[in-house]
Amino acid sequence: MPVFSLDDNEISFPLPELARDDGLLAIGGDLSMDRLILAYSHGIFPWYNEGDPILWWCPKERYIIRPENIHVSHSMKKFIRKHDIRVSVNRDFSDTMHRCRLKREFEEGTWITTDMESAYAVLARNNLAMSVDAYIDGQLAGGLYGVSLGKCFFGESMFSDMENGSKLALIGLAQMLQEEGYLMIDCQFHTDHLQSMGGESISYEKYKKILNEGIGSRL
Repeated sequence: MPVFSLDDNEISFPLPELARDDGLLAIGGDLSMDRLILAYSHGIFPWYNEGDPILWWCPKERYIIRPENIHVSHSMKKFIRKHDIRVSVNRDFSDTMHRCRLKREFEEGTWITTDMESAYAVLARNNLAMSVDAYIDGQLAGGLYGVSLGKCFFGESMFSDMENGSKLALIGLAQMLQEEGYLMIDCQFHTDHLQSMGGESISYEKYKKILNEGIGSRL
């Protein structure tokens, strides 16, 4: 299938079902708030390297965690009992996102570009993105950030500076989202770490039904 070229002056995307087998759907466009809202409302997200054109992806198989299905292992429960654990929402969105960028740059390379940091900060200021941080015995241990639309949360990245830091942030996020009636945490791709936390693979068709239920007014 072709990769579609986006018009900078028109906020639109081709049908997500037209994505290539690897998930690549389109190239170009911008990271304006309106375009990002439209993208995430259809399960499309930007993922590209600094200095390259923006690439937009929509994998045909999705990986999600339903908040009520978050898995807290026996060893994690034991760890939580032994330590003073605190979870903070929106402590400092830009700082959490930048920590995710630095961690990935150091370990494996990152898609979190300078332009993305600026764009997602705009989403956060408009209550369309949020960050979650976990503290262990008073020390910042890890965190994550993502986009929040309707009753769907789209996880973008996480960091850990201490053992279990990002896991605690994810557990705290899931528990909070469950209380607020959220339907899913979109993890985009499978990892063993996410699988151990209760993740599951679903088809884009099932994923689209969740989107329709969770943020249907935006579709």
